[in-house]
Amino acid sequence: MTLPSTCFRSALALAVGLGTLSLAAPVAQASEELQVSGASQPSFPTALALPPPPVRIFAITAERRALLNTIRYAEGTWADGDDIGYRIMFGGGLMPSLERHPDRVVRTARYASAAAGAYQFMPFTWNMVSRSLGIAAFGPQVQDQGAIYLIQRRGALALADQGVFSPLLAAKLAPEWASFPTLAGRSFYGQPVKRFHDLKRFYDDNLSRLRDQQSLVTAKVETKPACAPAGSLRCQLEALEKLGPRSRSQNPG
Repeated sequence: MTLPSTCFRSALALAVGLGTLSLAAPVAQASEELQVSGASQPSFPTALALPPPPVRIFAITAERRALLNTIRYAEGTWADGDDIGYRIMFGGGLMPSLERHPDRVVRTARYASAAAGAYQFMPFTWNMVSRSLGIAAFGPQVQDQGAIYLIQRRGALALADQGVFSPLLAAKLAPEWASFPTLAGRSFYGQPVKRFHDLKRFYDDNLSRLRDQQSLVTAKVETKPACAPAGSLRCQLEALEKLGPRSRSQNPG
């Protein structure tokens, strides 16, 4: 017969139902008590805001400074080593301030460009450099750092540190600076280019002067109190100035 079986199943279902109610009641009651007491629900910690990346600083040795000066000479911004070269825009005009890249297209009879500064940074190039290094503004020290970053990015920094201006070094930088010759002696972009011999003569003369100056600085006994805090950006930039002043040697040709 199916009746006992049916009764048994009904009794079991009733027992399970009652058990479920007995278990759920304390939970519901606790929930109500929590709401009445005004206790807040547990919260999970939100993601913490990460600090900006630290400013990256390259050392300025005599060898690196000589190459930077040679780039300025090739790009027409050398200005006998004066800082006014850091304000020169394409076409020879001067930007009104060094607070930021001017990002302004200048047209001449043959070309149009928004290049600016001692190393003739294009706006999109400078945006990439400033983000990569975590730097702002457009002052001389900042432009120097940006140029060294581009030298490193072209895989030429190790060559630059050897203190020899070679055809290979010039060719590695030709895609970055149109005034530098490729191994074939031409501009990478078909623009006016400096002869390798002229660049090498400028570089060698500049490096010799810088090394002499550096020797004098090293031998001099410092009486000025040490900059503090030593890890600050200001102290690091002051230290860079001591390593390699911007030479004011005369234009060789």
